[in-house]
Amino acid sequence: MERREEQPGAAGAGAAPALDFTVENVEKALHQLYYDPNIENKNLAQKWLMQAQVSPQAWHFSWQLLQPDKVPEIQYFGASALHIKISRYWSDIPTDQYESLKAQLFTQITHFASGSKIVLTRLCVALASLALSMMPDAWPCAVADMVRLFQAEDSPVDGQGRCLALLELLTVLPEEFQTSRLPQYRKGLVRASLAVECGAVFPLLEQLLQQPSSPSCVRQKVLKCFSSWVQLEVPLQDCEALIQAAFAALQDSELFDSSVEAIVNAISQPDAQRYVNTLLKLIPLVLGLQDQLRQAVQNGDMETSHGICRIAVALGENHSRALLDQVEHWQSFLALVNMIMFCTGIPGHYPVNETTSSLTLTFWYTLQDDILSFEAEKQAVYQQVYRPVYFQLVDVLLHKAQFPSDEEYGFWSSDEKEQFRIYRVDISDTLMYVYEMLGAELLSNLYDKLGRLLTSSEEPYSWQHTEALLYGFQSIAETIDVNYSDVVPGLIGLIPRISISNVQLADTVMFTIGALSEWLADHPVMINSVLPLVLHALGNPELSVSSVSTLKKICRECKYDLPPYAANIVAVSQDVLMKQIHKTSQCMWLMQALGFLLSALQVEEILKNLHSLISPYIQQLEKLAEEIPNPSNKLAIVHILGLLSNLFTTLDVSHHEDEHEGPELRKLPVPQGPNPVVVVLQQVFQLIQKVLSKWLNDAQVVEAVCAIFEKSVKTLLDDFAPMVPQLCEMLGRMYSTIPQASALDLTRQLVHIFAHEPAHFPPIEALFLLVTSITLTLFQQGPRDHPDIVDSFMQLLAQALKRKPDLFLCERLDVKAVFQCAVLALKFPEAPTVKASCGFFAIGGQASRSLMDCFADILFALNKHCFSLLSMWIKEALQPPGFPSARLSPEQKDTFSQQILRERVNKRRVKEMVKEFTLLCRGLHGTDYTADY
Repeated sequence: MERREEQPGAAGAGAAPALDFTVENVEKALHQLYYDPNIENKNLAQKWLMQAQVSPQAWHFSWQLLQPDKVPEIQYFGASALHIKISRYWSDIPTDQYESLKAQLFTQITHFASGSKIVLTRLCVALASLALSMMPDAWPCAVADMVRLFQAEDSPVDGQGRCLALLELLTVLPEEFQTSRLPQYRKGLVRASLAVECGAVFPLLEQLLQQPSSPSCVRQKVLKCFSSWVQLEVPLQDCEALIQAAFAALQDSELFDSSVEAIVNAISQPDAQRYVNTLLKLIPLVLGLQDQLRQAVQNGDMETSHGICRIAVALGENHSRALLDQVEHWQSFLALVNMIMFCTGIPGHYPVNETTSSLTLTFWYTLQDDILSFEAEKQAVYQQVYRPVYFQLVDVLLHKAQFPSDEEYGFWSSDEKEQFRIYRVDISDTLMYVYEMLGAELLSNLYDKLGRLLTSSEEPYSWQHTEALLYGFQSIAETIDVNYSDVVPGLIGLIPRISISNVQLADTVMFTIGALSEWLADHPVMINSVLPLVLHALGNPELSVSSVSTLKKICRECKYDLPPYAANIVAVSQDVLMKQIHKTSQCMWLMQALGFLLSALQVEEILKNLHSLISPYIQQLEKLAEEIPNPSNKLAIVHILGLLSNLFTTLDVSHHEDEHEGPELRKLPVPQGPNPVVVVLQQVFQLIQKVLSKWLNDAQVVEAVCAIFEKSVKTLLDDFAPMVPQLCEMLGRMYSTIPQASALDLTRQLVHIFAHEPAHFPPIEALFLLVTSITLTLFQQGPRDHPDIVDSFMQLLAQALKRKPDLFLCERLDVKAVFQCAVLALKFPEAPTVKASCGFFAIGGQASRSLMDCFADILFALNKHCFSLLSMWIKEALQPPGFPSARLSPEQKDTFSQQILRERVNKRRVKEMVKEFTLLCRGLHGTDYTADY
């Protein structure tokens, strides 16, 4: 192989001329890649080297780069080039060259056994790739041959060096198999061959691991090799001796990490559950680690406790069903469960003092699912055993969820605090899941503990304990229907007794009240017990998120019971808004809360409250409208417009069908006169136009203006009708001055809701024609700079065609031009724009693969409705050579045309055809990539 400069290498096509890829040039390029400070030169060198690796000349220069006088970086490149040629271009190698290539690789590996380790690994990977390509026919006993060759005594390399090189080769072989590009049928054959060959590997590994004279580096390599082989789904019973040896190696600190990895990989393989007897033998081995685990915890050795926990969880989580099935061994499995419980409750605060407890949470889900999946009789037996365990788990989790002392928490970094927050969310999810096992008794249990804590006069309670119990309640009440729980009234009664001296506790109190808002709607007499707490908290900026979100929930769920409290809620809210206590997003939530609240009042009351609530903002907006535009007044304008749009999002005085209130309360027009939102909008319309006149160039302000009307339209629906003519006129003027996507989105809303009504059709038609005409002009000037406008325009066209096709029948609309624009939009690189264009064509190149289904929809629609024309068009479209891809033959294009034209019923089949055709176009058909496509 070393002399074969003419070795076939189709991959070199498109690379630099063959003469460029010399040893000297490769070395120069590598020097440039590693040492040139100029990043552009580095990138050029990398690109050239990638071409060199796949060129036919790589067969020649690779061996020369491996010469002993070269530096490791150069040798490494030579070894990598060999691996790439063997793994990707195996078909280029003549069969009569296999043996010499194999021999050369063995020779090189022997040389590097005492040389650079990174080069040795690459050469081992190259030989592994060659073995996988030759197995099983051309090299039937590949692994046994490797073992025999490296055990030969006549080698110039010392025994330990040969042993380590062999172990490296045996380690990378399964890894290379996992990532190889072998066709599926070959993968099955090679996997079966490797399964047989492990008979040549495991006895060697056992001998080396148990041999007292084996140095630590060899034993570590053995464990890594075993870890690699078990991922080939070797039968667990064949791994027994090695697993036991790995358990023994856990006592050696140098081997601990490798042993853990090997044991976890062996236990976790999917096929392992079939070997129940072996699994039962593993339980005592795992339980035997408990003293080592306790010692590690006592000494603060987080690495050891973490590793032992991984082993226990791997056995429990992967095989709980198989082990629960062995009813006669229930006590040993229960002992394993208790060991995992110890890991869940490991002392210290996550993530500062320990990082182990989070590993165990999924186990408790799995165990519960497996218990509840048994038939009734067996389930009843296990419920009796495991209900006490799960009650203990709740106590452990709530203890782990407790905050540290204020002083300790003050020293935590922001990253540690965020990790702890996520950890508490995981605990919350687990508690919610455990409720399915424990039911209402869990809530009673939490309530009793909280009651005892708050009413005991014996010793002062810590706020952390109270907060954790409340957090448990909140976790369950957020997702489980607690309306029928008999302990919630008592809990609501206890909440005001809590001495709130801490922000975290106050936050949890707020969130717990919020989680009980649906219960409060059914028990309105209790609202007065908690509402004062929420309103008081609104004034504290540290409780901003919890207090505002809780008030919003109460106003949404209990709005029909809140009129007696409305004046107070509005007054407190106005006060905190004026004092600017909250950040922008919380101000918006607060306005949404007030929208819900006002919705339940009489119209006169709504208008009165609206006047007091928004008058200060209107006055501020009038002042801002007079000022010369600048960044600070822009922020103020956008903020005020945002407050109004969020208020109007939820202020809905008409009744919707509600699950509490029967279908007779479907959305009906309000009988008391004009809608309050419309009244306010009409009052401020001139002012908004004035603001717009100065800020038309600013997309953010235009977007904020459009948002007010868009949210109002969505909420009010038909009640918005009085505003349609003047809004259409304003939108037309806005879009004529400076086209912006937000104006098109609002136009789409108007088309959706009002275009079908004769009274509103004229202004909407006029607006539609105007924005279409302006956008067509934009297309003529070049639309690439405005993908957002093109996207919104395509969505508008699709909505118009769906909702009111008459809009396309007007003589003033150039339908052909609209069609051409949509075709142009299909070529945009932005996925949403292409999707919107496909939506227009299918009502009912190199584009992203995720859009192929959209293109398939278009072809299917054309085939269904314009068959004769499509048969003509598709033939014409595919006629030019090289279109849509140079990789396609005329026969493949013809086959695709016939397939598409034949399928007029099954859309799924058309999608499959388009997918296949796309893969052919990209040269990916039949590759590993296809599976992910």
